[in-house]
Amino acid sequence: MNRLYYGDNLSWLQRHDEFPNESIDLIYLDPPFNSNTDYNIIFNEKRGDKSQAQLKAFDDTWKWERESAHQALLELTVSSPSISEFIRWLSRHGDTKCTSMAAYLSMMAVRLIELHRVLKPTGSIYLHCDTTASHYLKILFDAVFGTANFRNEISWRRSQTRSSISRIFKRSHDVLLFYSKSVDYQFNLQYKELSEASLDLYSREDAKGLYRLVPLVVSGKRNGETGKIWREIDPNLCGKSGSHWITKPLNLEIYDEQGLIVWPIKKGGLPQLKYYLADNKGVPVTDFWDDIDIIPSSSSESMGYPTQKPEVLLERIISASSNEGDLILDPFCGCGTSIAVANKLNRKWIGIDVTYLAIDLIEKRLIDSFGIDIKKTYKIRGNPFDFASAQILFERDNKDKHAFELWALSLVDARSRIKDSGVDGIIGFTDDANEPRRIVVQVKGGSTLTPSIIRDLDGTVKNENAVMGLLITLHQPTKGMYEYANHAGDYKTIQRDKPFPLLQIRTVSQLLEGKLFDLPISKKPERMLYTECERNG
Repeated sequence: MNRLYYGDNLSWLQRHDEFPNESIDLIYLDPPFNSNTDYNIIFNEKRGDKSQAQLKAFDDTWKWERESAHQALLELTVSSPSISEFIRWLSRHGDTKCTSMAAYLSMMAVRLIELHRVLKPTGSIYLHCDTTASHYLKILFDAVFGTANFRNEISWRRSQTRSSISRIFKRSHDVLLFYSKSVDYQFNLQYKELSEASLDLYSREDAKGLYRLVPLVVSGKRNGETGKIWREIDPNLCGKSGSHWITKPLNLEIYDEQGLIVWPIKKGGLPQLKYYLADNKGVPVTDFWDDIDIIPSSSSESMGYPTQKPEVLLERIISASSNEGDLILDPFCGCGTSIAVANKLNRKWIGIDVTYLAIDLIEKRLIDSFGIDIKKTYKIRGNPFDFASAQILFERDNKDKHAFELWALSLVDARSRIKDSGVDGIIGFTDDANEPRRIVVQVKGGSTLTPSIIRDLDGTVKNENAVMGLLITLHQPTKGMYEYANHAGDYKTIQRDKPFPLLQIRTVSQLLEGKLFDLPISKKPERMLYTECERNG
């Protein structure tokens, strides 16, 4: 079954139960470019205007201040000392930009190592980047995949440029680094449409269709067969020294029997071959892609997502390096262009993204493109770790809020009691007198919050013979709710001097930031690091 993973792709990729060795046929990744930019999605209001509210899609700034960058470099010291040494050298000897680049490369290197592990021997990988980091990334690829497995550095000429004319030539292309796992890789040659000038050459027509005439004698390297005399014509005498037939004389006889050879009327002329338009697949695609435009904002394909790539670009990549039924992986899947195209081309797919916003966009895109039944063909794994993603989880589960409540309860290690009215979860513990005690937990994901909610929780605590009541809210509680909780009294223990508030309120954001409830438990529930994807969605 197809899968969408929410969370840090490295954490998921390092789980061998989820991503076994040599299980992926094709990998496409469009990671942040180290452009020192925070990308935001600006949502449209219903009337079509731009909303003032912006939701950050991803942070494209890589610095050594991030603990994950240092951790990545430590991992490289063990798994790939040569790469680690290169990154440390760049960090020590370069300027500020090189230091930032070294942090970026350390984060990318550990991921490339995992991607190499999961790729099949017949598989290929395409990394989309720009000139900011392409030369550094190629060094990483050479180290991880081997220089012998470098296939192409593809230039994609974008129809619009991202810089004005100044003291440089306009930057107008992105880079695609194409590597394979081995020399035995899958590849299907792709073709571009013929130009108008080429189409005009097919000016003749017969019962089989439009055709043009091409020479049967060409210059260049020949073998013994193509240089022989055929029908009393010596190809060596038909042009420069070394001219020969385009194929063996035996094949020429077959062409003639099929009526594909046109003989000259005048004596001394050379026969020519009929080449039909229907047999022309087009122009073989080179490593310079100038026939694919970026998506204009007015296009129906545009989702308003920063760095969104056109579907035709992914169609070319997926068609070239995979077959129907193959498994495609995109570890930075964004708004899901690769996912949608893979599904359209009858490939299986896996997508990973660190923002739940992206996962939500992909779901909507799949439903819009393939209908509601598409939801039966994939699973979503992972949990939210910020307000925006928690809100999307709440809105997704709009029937009974069961999934959102289970996730919120997991933040405080509460046992679910979803079926019991007034109580969503229970935390059990033993007090100082070695007596079993209970704390009740309620979860509110809606935006309508009033003091009556905390009053009801107070009554539930008494009805359940609990010692405390905890309220988890998605949105910010009102002042009146806090005032009621502050005057509800305390729970006091025998051995501890400090009392514990009887009623306590925390938002989801506070819990995710580590601001846990004040509980009379010897060991507080450990904060869940959902960026590490330890729980399944």
